[in-house]
Amino acid sequence: MAASDSSSDDSLYPIAVLIDELKNEDVQLRLNSIKKLSTIALALGVDRTRSELIPFLTETIYDEDEVLLALAEQLGNFTPLVGGPDHVHCLLPPLESLATVEETVVRDKAVDSLRAISGQHSPSDLEEHFVPLVQRLASGDWFTSRTSACGLFSVCYQRVSPAVKADLRNHFRNLCQDDTPMVRRAAASKLGEFAKVVEVEYLKSDLIPMFVNLAQDEQDSVRLLAVEACVSIATLLQQDDVEQLVMPTLRQCSGDTSWRVRYMVADKFTELQKAVGPEITKSDLVPAFQSLLKDTEAEVRAAAAHKVRDFCQNLDSYQQETIIMTQILPFVKELVADPNQHVKSALASVIMGLSPILGKHNTIEHLLPLFLSQLKDECPEVRLNIISNLDCVNEVIGIQQLSQSLLPAIVELAEDSKWRVRLAIIEYMPLLAGQLGVEFFDEKLNLLCMTWLVDHVYAIREAATLNLKKLVEKFGPDWAQNTVIPKVLAMSRDQNYLHRMTCLFCINVLAEACGSEITAKLMLPTVLTMAGDNVANVRFNVAKTLQKIGPVLEPNCIQTQVKPVLDKLNVDSDVDVKYFASEAIAGIAG
Repeated sequence: MAASDSSSDDSLYPIAVLIDELKNEDVQLRLNSIKKLSTIALALGVDRTRSELIPFLTETIYDEDEVLLALAEQLGNFTPLVGGPDHVHCLLPPLESLATVEETVVRDKAVDSLRAISGQHSPSDLEEHFVPLVQRLASGDWFTSRTSACGLFSVCYQRVSPAVKADLRNHFRNLCQDDTPMVRRAAASKLGEFAKVVEVEYLKSDLIPMFVNLAQDEQDSVRLLAVEACVSIATLLQQDDVEQLVMPTLRQCSGDTSWRVRYMVADKFTELQKAVGPEITKSDLVPAFQSLLKDTEAEVRAAAAHKVRDFCQNLDSYQQETIIMTQILPFVKELVADPNQHVKSALASVIMGLSPILGKHNTIEHLLPLFLSQLKDECPEVRLNIISNLDCVNEVIGIQQLSQSLLPAIVELAEDSKWRVRLAIIEYMPLLAGQLGVEFFDEKLNLLCMTWLVDHVYAIREAATLNLKKLVEKFGPDWAQNTVIPKVLAMSRDQNYLHRMTCLFCINVLAEACGSEITAKLMLPTVLTMAGDNVANVRFNVAKTLQKIGPVLEPNCIQTQVKPVLDKLNVDSDVDVKYFASEAIAGIAG
């Protein structure tokens, strides 16, 4: 009650506290008060937020970047707090100031917020308040304001009058020709989204000349951004116009003197392919792709190699096979023996995807020799990438063709000195097992899976136990009973206590996969025996294992066999053993 009586005095309180906190020397306090802005605005009400809070914030924009960043973010969600769309324009002054600061992150966040609130302006408010802001930023003295302006054209263009549209296009043209490279870069990065909202006639008459100029800029950092705009512009034009207006520039970019620009072309290649259509792809993009695949810079070759499968997949189905076999595969063959391992690795991650496109005969005759040489590559990543994508080839020719060469490659990776390589091959084991079949697996790979369980790196031992569970799910409990469980249980008698613990970890995951009968008959006796182990770590892991496999066991079995052992562990001399035993007793009872 008292609060409502003194509400007239209290109404000044939030703004007074905010002013104090915003002027406090402690950055954290200032940051917290900015983050509470919406609460303060609610307490003040919409009128006072507009008349007091927003002007105050506009005047006090000189602070640490993190405080300004928080403010720029908050203001983007402030529309309801100033009285809705009718009054949204009062948020523009503080955001305009924030869009001109030196720190890029703050400017970007202010532009994001301006873009978000632009849609809440009515067309008349856009012309009266928002467009003048864009024009002020675009003709500001500092490059910071001009870079911010570039991101605001596309959000207001469609809802203003033709005269204002012409003015906006004019301003954007000036930004594309700005003296500062940072501004031209910002304009180039936003050209694509601006092109999507401009009418086609002006796209051709106004924006394409800007695009052509940017693509010939003296700075490669500007030219490479023009490549992105190329995708958007080509999507919006008719085929003839693309050929006439866009392709000369694209040809020039794909042969640019700067490798960064060529890299960008390679990176965007499949998007360009979809944008320009099948005819231009055949006449122009195929030769361009060939030159990117044999580029002098390894980064460019790697980026192009990554696109081989997608580019081939998107080719016109009528000529797909011919183009791949005669114009792409010869270059791919050269990349298999590339001196740079990143290029070979990039190719290995996608080359198997050509198999379904080219069919059985071509795969056996042309691709298989490439896969086999990649399986023998000295770089482990290349071999791994081939093995991890085997399923594509398996569907087309079956794995038998590869199995003899696969084996040495798998064994080598499994014993690689880098533990991350060993880890990666373990993760592919269930997939390989499913494709190679149980006989081949038992004969050649079973021993490997068991060897991993005693690896000196814990991450490998852990992955190996999960691998066993997946294999049992694939091959069934009978296979587990005959093949895996005897070897796992033998580890319980190992001299090394870490291996004895691995035995318990395996039982944790195998119990669920094998079911109650096999768990109770084969695995439980070993766990119970290990409760007498002389290493405390093993004993408390016995308690954890009993809790883990409890849900799989019959109640009778728990009462007669598990409970007595846990009770014994509960009075163990070691404090950790006692703790985990009591946890297990509570867990099983629950």
